[in-house]
This record gives sequence, structure tokens and C-alpha cells, in this order.
Amino acid sequence: MFNLSPEDWTAIQLSLRVATVATLVATPLGIAVAWLLARRDFWGKAALDALIYLPLVLPPVVTGYLLLLTFGRKGLIGSWLADHLGIVFAFRWTGAALACGVMAFPLLVRPIRLSIEAVDRKLEQAASTLGAAPWRVFLTVTLPLALPGIVAGMVLGFAKAIGEFGATITFVSNIPGETQTISAAIYSLTQTPNGDTAALRLVIVSIAIAMTALVASEILARRATNRLHGF
Repeated sequence: MFNLSPEDWTAIQLSLRVATVATLVATPLGIAVAWLLARRDFWGKAALDALIYLPLVLPPVVTGYLLLLTFGRKGLIGSWLADHLGIVFAFRWTGAALACGVMAFPLLVRPIRLSIEAVDRKLEQAASTLGAAPWRVFLTVTLPLALPGIVAGMVLGFAKAIGEFGATITFVSNIPGETQTISAAIYSLTQTPNGDTAALRLVIVSIAIAMTALVASEILARRATNRLHGF
């Protein structure tokens, strides 16, 4: 029952790599967008807010198809990247990371934005009054105080990336060893005669990974909060 095959291990390792890359790449952009939405008022803010959360309400297949049109080998951006920089996303594991990053981005941004909004602006103003530049205020005041929200956002994004299926399979297909993540492998096994046992193994593994990520998130968030309060 718990004897994982080499193909299972490949799917698990690929899922972890895709989710990790997607989370690490999306986090800096997520922090910047969260700060922009939390601290600035500008024309089109509501539209940007809606655009960020659009992947949550769109069918994942639609998001994957839009990624294919944009970043595919003949897409609007994908063709230029392939011809000038040699970067190809479609049907590659990097494309799976891109799709997972896009789908996870709203879940990553939301807690970070709420955490930044909860930071007392008087602390930021005090730092500015003492002569700190805006970037220094952000790095030394805002970012540390928002750390629990950043940790929560990263874990939510990682968990979403681990479980993403619709956008990924539409954009990069289901290629064993290249784009077949845990979700895609489970789907393939459910379509295979006598594949239920192998599918159940991967289901248990995916639950274990998600639970581990959530527990680790809680521990890290508590430590960050305690450190901020001097405990």
C-alpha cells in the first residue's frame, strides 16, 4: 500500500519543486502588490484588485488557456521569449510553476495585504520623522511587523500550488517526468485500470504534505509574532 513507485516519487519531487519555485518567485511580487493595495490610493485600484483575485473565480481551465495564449510557443509573450531569450514555458515544468504561481497569487496576496494594513502607520511616520528613507521604513518597520501575514500567505500559496490541476494540465499537459505533478498523476491513475491503490497512495502523500505545510506555517507565524512582541 505504501510502497511508492519511481513514477510516484518523480511526481512528488516535481510537485515540490514546482510549488517551491512558484512560491519563491511569487512572494516578492505579492509583497509589492499587497503594499501597493494597502498603502496607496490610485486610479484603477479596484480594477487591479479584481484582476488579482480573478483566478479564484475563473474556471482553472480558462486561466490555463489564457496562459497558453500568452506564454505558449506562439503566444503574445511566449513567442518573443522563445525567439530572443530561449525561454519556453509551454509543456515544461517551468510552465507548471508559472501556472501554479498565477493560481496561488491571490491566496498569497490577501494575508500579506491584511497584515500590512494592520501595521500602525504612526510607527512608519515616526521612522520617517527620524530621517529614515521610505525604502528603509518599509524594510525595518513595515516588513518585520507584517511577517506573520507573509508567512501565512506563502504557506497558502504553496499549498495551492501543490494541489493545482486545471490550469497546469491545460497549459503544460500531463507529461510524466516533465509536467506530471501529484494532482495530474492522481488523475491519470484514476483513469487507469487497477490504479486506485496507487492513486490513494498519492492522495495520502498530498494530504501529508499539506498538513506539514500548515503546521509549519502555524509554528513559524507564532514565533514571528512572539519575536515582534518580545516574548
